[in-house]
Amino acid sequence: MKYAELVKKLKQLGCEYARPGPGSHEIWFNPHTHRAAPIPYHRTKDIGPKLLARILRELDISRQDFDRS
Repeated sequence: MKYAELVKKLKQLGCEYARPGPGSHEIWFNPHTHRAAPIPYHRTKDIGPKLLARILRELDISRQDFDRS
């Protein structure tokens, strides 16, 4: 999954960009659960399934909700 697709789905789920993170990362915030997670900002690289699972777990988003968005 590319960065742009991940961000689009997170926005549809109500998450919002919070601030820049260390290195080439961004911090995204889920206002529904009050949890935040760093997301790598790499336009050309794919975000692998394990990293995606970690991001969703940190933001407290179920995989079903993510896939439906």
